[in-house]
Amino acid sequence: MAVKSCKPTDICIILTYRCPMHCTMCNIWKYPTERSKEITAEEIKCLPSARFINLTGGEPFVRDDLDEILKVCFTKAPRVVISTSGWLEERVIEIAEKFPKVGIRISIEGLSCKNDALRGQQGGFDKGLRTLLTLKEMGLKDIGFGCTVSNYNSADMLSLYKLSRALNLEFATAAFHNSYYFHKSDNVITNKEEVCANFEKLINMQLKESRPKSWFRAYFNMGLINYIEGKRRMLPCEAGTMNFFVEPYGDVYPCNGLEECYWKERMGNIRETPDFDKIWNSEQAQMVREKVRTCPKNCWMMGTAAPVTKKYITYPLLWALKNKWRSITGKPACIDKRRYKIND
Repeated sequence: MAVKSCKPTDICIILTYRCPMHCTMCNIWKYPTERSKEITAEEIKCLPSARFINLTGGEPFVRDDLDEILKVCFTKAPRVVISTSGWLEERVIEIAEKFPKVGIRISIEGLSCKNDALRGQQGGFDKGLRTLLTLKEMGLKDIGFGCTVSNYNSADMLSLYKLSRALNLEFATAAFHNSYYFHKSDNVITNKEEVCANFEKLINMQLKESRPKSWFRAYFNMGLINYIEGKRRMLPCEAGTMNFFVEPYGDVYPCNGLEECYWKERMGNIRETPDFDKIWNSEQAQMVREKVRTCPKNCWMMGTAAPVTKKYITYPLLWALKNKWRSITGKPACIDKRRYKIND
């Protein structure tokens, strides 16, 4: 069955593979891009308008032209969020002063010692937290932590969540995974019982919050439990239909979880084909969408889960309302990881 192409809602642009961190779960820093060959602000003008753009890397703040890139991005989407290590403190603050509406998510993998060990730089936790506190003082609203959970830091995840609530900051989660550009093949959670139990604790804490957004975060975290346990996604993957990724040399991919050991096909390249509609509606893009339908990885990452959560809102909404009521009445969340049959 052909997969219909529609206008994407979410875009992720990987600006660089250069990175000052030496993370244990990512070897991107060993394979940096050449500065002179990375896509430019002028080149991304061909991208379509969308609801949301995420700028990531590598470390986006190593780009000297990040302000020019942001100017273009804000003509394409009302919300732009940069994922960063927070290592380049002064540069982050400089950009935030120019673009007070920009979102910032600083990756912090645990409390001080754990974070610095996992991210391979002493003082990384201090820099990240100090940067967030400065951004908060400046009045930025869309700021917070991003924590990638592995075998080693699920307990610290709970402490970081509590810290985020005390500071009134956003808190995003992920489970570590493999990807072609991470140059890793051994990112597998082995202490599943411990990690899933801590995610369940996080879910119950999030359901106690008054913000509906936190209840949907709880739903997302239930999806991470499902992923860690090796089960099928709770919602269909529409990578390459609802969203796409652009990598530093201009290749367009459906998602950032592709691995050559399974499959890895680009939809096109914005340098080779500056007319994005031609890429998006091409036979090659259609072939990639067909591959997404049968992809064996069953990833559950914010970049591909968020768009379909909004599209198929009925299922997460019913779960959120039911479990918010359970929380109010003193009952634990029902970890209902059914795979909804929407377009199978």
